[in-house]
Amino acid sequence: MNFLRGVMGGPSAGPQPSGADTIQKLCDRVASSTLLDDRRDAVRALKSLSKKYRLEVGIQAMEHLIHVLQTDRSDSEIIGYALDTLYNVISNDLEEEEQDDSEEENSAKQVDDLGSQFTEIFIKQQENVTLLLTLVEEFDFHVRWPGVKLLTSLLKQQGPQVQQIILVSPMGVSRLMDLLADSREVIRNDGVLLLQQLTKSNAAIQKIVAFENAFERLLDIITEEGNSDGGIVVEDCLLLLQNLLKNNNSNQNFFKEGSYIQRMKPWFEVGDDNCGWSAQKVTNLHLMLQLVRVLVSPTNPPGATSSCQKAMFHCGLLQQLCTILMATGVPADILTETINTVSEVIRGCQTNQDYFASVNAPSNPPRPAIVVLLMSMVNERQPFVLRCAVLYCFQCFLYKNQKGQGEIVSTLLPSTIDGNSVSAGQLLCGGLFSTDSLSNWCAAVALAHALQENGTLKEQLLRVQLATSIGNPPVSLLQQCTNILSQGDKIDRRGSKVQTRVGLLMLLCTWLSNCSIAVTHFLHNPANVPFLTGQIAENLGEEEQLVQGLCALLLGISIYYNDNSLENYRKEKLKQLIEKRIGRENFIEKLGFISKHELYSRAAQKPQPSFSSPDHMMFDHEFTKLVKELEGVISKAIYKSSEEDKKEEEVKKTLEQHDNIVTHYKKVIREQDQELEELKQRISTLTSQNEQLQATVTQQVSQIQQHKDQYNLLKVQLGKDTQHHNSHGDTLQMNGIQTEEVSKLKEELEEWKNKHELLQGQLKEKDSVIEKLNSSQLEVGAAEQPLQTSRFGGLEHSNELQKELEMLRSQIQLQAAEISKLQMENQKLQVMNTAADPMLGDSGAPAATSSELEARLEQEIKELKSQVKALSEEKESLKQQLDSSTSTVAILQDKNSRLEREVAESKKEQDDLLVLLADQDQKISAQKMKLKDFGVAVEDEDDTESGDQGDEDEDGDEEEQDENAAVCYQDN
Repeated sequence: MNFLRGVMGGPSAGPQPSGADTIQKLCDRVASSTLLDDRRDAVRALKSLSKKYRLEVGIQAMEHLIHVLQTDRSDSEIIGYALDTLYNVISNDLEEEEQDDSEEENSAKQVDDLGSQFTEIFIKQQENVTLLLTLVEEFDFHVRWPGVKLLTSLLKQQGPQVQQIILVSPMGVSRLMDLLADSREVIRNDGVLLLQQLTKSNAAIQKIVAFENAFERLLDIITEEGNSDGGIVVEDCLLLLQNLLKNNNSNQNFFKEGSYIQRMKPWFEVGDDNCGWSAQKVTNLHLMLQLVRVLVSPTNPPGATSSCQKAMFHCGLLQQLCTILMATGVPADILTETINTVSEVIRGCQTNQDYFASVNAPSNPPRPAIVVLLMSMVNERQPFVLRCAVLYCFQCFLYKNQKGQGEIVSTLLPSTIDGNSVSAGQLLCGGLFSTDSLSNWCAAVALAHALQENGTLKEQLLRVQLATSIGNPPVSLLQQCTNILSQGDKIDRRGSKVQTRVGLLMLLCTWLSNCSIAVTHFLHNPANVPFLTGQIAENLGEEEQLVQGLCALLLGISIYYNDNSLENYRKEKLKQLIEKRIGRENFIEKLGFISKHELYSRAAQKPQPSFSSPDHMMFDHEFTKLVKELEGVISKAIYKSSEEDKKEEEVKKTLEQHDNIVTHYKKVIREQDQELEELKQRISTLTSQNEQLQATVTQQVSQIQQHKDQYNLLKVQLGKDTQHHNSHGDTLQMNGIQTEEVSKLKEELEEWKNKHELLQGQLKEKDSVIEKLNSSQLEVGAAEQPLQTSRFGGLEHSNELQKELEMLRSQIQLQAAEISKLQMENQKLQVMNTAADPMLGDSGAPAATSSELEARLEQEIKELKSQVKALSEEKESLKQQLDSSTSTVAILQDKNSRLEREVAESKKEQDDLLVLLADQDQKISAQKMKLKDFGVAVEDEDDTESGDQGDEDEDGDEEEQDENAAVCYQDN
């Protein structure tokens, strides 16, 4: 108890133990105590001492604390105390204590060393970090929160080593991503801080975190916290997003493809009242603008940057940024960063550049945003950082934008100058010739970008005339630039005098490069070349060496792009002048001053002009590219002889001709490609139209078929309804039979009797035809007998032919049997028609008898057709075999074919007769039913059975005769 009182601060008797002794006793207690409560109290005591005695606790207790984390995981309280103790030992975040200044300095150095050393000891065993990742998964607040803080501290101290351990740990990053979904804001916010440290400078972990849906979760947190109006949590989320996206092309593409750029638009919705922005809001909006710049940075791959720029335009993000740009009351640093952001969003993207050119400031009258920005750039009272941002915006607007370059230069030409409004060209000229050196430099660089890689505009700018003073004739812009350059220190300027001359020299070098006409205009002034040679030949101070190098570059451009149109300033004469007055080696040395300058190296790193002070504002990024391109070429041109120049000119002419031919063919190919694309588009259009028409036709065909089916169904239903209606009408009239109706029915029956008599006559005629056919068949059989005898005696293959003839004979017999059967059916029909007399009608004969008979006759007729067809085919084959043997077979074939035709004609006539008989039978049955319904006496079928029996006897006699005839045919 005395021991605990000493630890907890209670009163105790005797001398107080030192801190190291107390910690040693507590460590022994943690290691040796068997009761969990005792170990928990000891760890709690170590936690309370860990801030004051950090070194002692770290050295003596770290091993015991790690052992507690491994063995006592079931008790969340002791685990929490152990994690807090380790955090206090490893973390460098010390509480403020009353110390002297010297003690604070020494303590700060010791803190850095202790934190790093204890972290190294902890992560030496990788199992410790894996154990910590497992504890972070626990839901208990007292375990999870200390674990998150401890892991964050480890990453701060030994980031790369801890990152590698987590990366190789199974599901290590995924476990930490679950912290963003924790409902407790404290753990979620510290989880964001943990992921910030985890994703620093590690592309592999950045990709894993991004594909674990980090973008979605972070954007949700930012939205929940109020976007730019949120607190420090929004700032932490934005910093984490920057870690994930900066210099990581894979994550940038994933961010764009996931449509997360569209979710950034609400961040920049600024109201009309922009006064009183909080510091946190300024910080948040600054980070949001930087995040946009990360996606469209010029250092990114061109394809990725272009796609992000297009997405920002289509989702309205660029429009929202331009609204902030033209708004009032926006803080200066936010306005500056917004200008830089808009610059990179429009850089090299024609669509975005065209939109930016159409933006107008909310002034009266409205002015283009470009003009308003240029007014800020040439205004020396504006902040230096803001002026640099405007210059960068103007450069990005003109980057690869020949249309924008033409619009800027056109405002300087005499035919387009508008005296009522301020134009971009007027502002640039005003800045170029003002007394502020920084305005001179910015205007010169801006005008140089308007001429960048555009030979046409370089020639047009030679037409610009300036009125210097009243009464004096106007001078060209080129002449005025050289005049200011030659005056040098005579003009009193604010700022660096070297800066003005450097800006003008950069403008002239850009203007004259790759433009022979501009070189000719420059050399036409007799004072320009002596001024340049005098500047290069002088031995000036270190500041003037940069001017000497630029003068050497301008003179070298005048030599290299000289077309020898001026006799006094031909290439050879200029080279001789350099050799006499300067010396070739001295000239090359002065030319090398440019690339060796420190400010040149800084400007060559990135396109954005970022300078610590106005005095360092000397070189432009695009100009450094021009110097790098021309320095070696000019050095070679200075040492070339006249003969080499002539050869080079000839080669240039040849190359120009070749280039013209190539350009012509490129134009032809381009036109053909356009025509091909148009034809492909037409083909695709016609194909789609054809598919649509085919689909329409198919649909219409299906609709027609449906209509047909519906029509047939309705037709059947209508027939049933009509029959039902007729039967219903007959039933209604049964009670009141009219004598007129009965008389009409009798007349109709008489007519039907007459028709039956005619039909009976036709049946008799058909019977006679059938008898003739039978007799002809007998003749054919008789004619075949001698033929068979002759074949047996004369030919070896007569056996086969005999078999075929026997088959033919059997088929003819079958045909005869079918004909006789048909004759019997016709006789039965005749009897049935005779029985249809109105006085002899049969009320019990069902209508189904005629239908069954009709079906049977149709089936037999079909069979007869097929048999006749097969018979004709066999006869044709037989004819081919018998043509070579005897003419008698041909006669037989002729007879058979004639017989087939007669049979076919007879069959056709019988078909017609059967149709008439079937129709007649249906009508007779209907009339019988009507007579029976009216009460007229109609005889049944039983009364006529005797007559039918007599007919059947006659039919039987005829059948016997046919069978006898067939037997005789076979015997023969």
